Amino acid sequence: MCQPETDQRLKCVIIAILVACEIAFWLLLGLALATRYLWKRRKLSTALLIAIPFLDVILLATAAIDMKGGATADITHGLAATYLAYSIVFGHSTIRWADAKFHHRYADGPPTPKPPPGGPDRTRYEWRFWLRIVLAYALACAVLLALTWWVNDPSRTRPLLEFMLGLIRVPVIAIIWPISHTLWPRKIESTKS
Repeated sequence: MCQPETDQRLKCVIIAILVACEIAFWLLLGLALATRYLWKRRKLSTALLIAIPFLDVILLATAAIDMKGGATADITHGLAATYLAYSIVFGHSTIRWADAKFHHRYADGPPTPKPPPGGPDRTRYEWRFWLRIVLAYALACAVLLALTWWVNDPSRTRPLLEFMLGLIRVPVIAIIWPISHTLWPRKIESTKS
């Protein structure tokens, strides 16, 4: 069994890896886009973009190994699962958005596409976005449940279940946008004279 000081040091390592993975995500993304548009090395850029999801796998593996080694779950373990779920559901669109921004700013590409301004198209857009949030939540829950099953120690995994229950606030709060666009859709101004 780990000593309290050792537990604290391990927790600091997990937090450091969490922060490092977040910083590495943005650095890798920036480097990949610079490689693509400034240095015209598309294959290298693609390889860097493909490497980005492995950061979340490293983070989750670190959290899982920490728990299997005897650590009690806390928010850092929950965040590791959440990051992985976010990457799976929103990673591609986040990268596509950053790519479009970078392309427009540094390589004379077209402006970044914007959401529909209003009407039924905007309502559908908001509902699709919310459903992706629900999917990310479901994936995070699945990973947390798998981690709970793998560790197989309810006294140490209870915080994962509590984290999962707390995480439900995200889709519950986010539903405000699609509901508001459904009930009070923004009118699209006519361009006819």
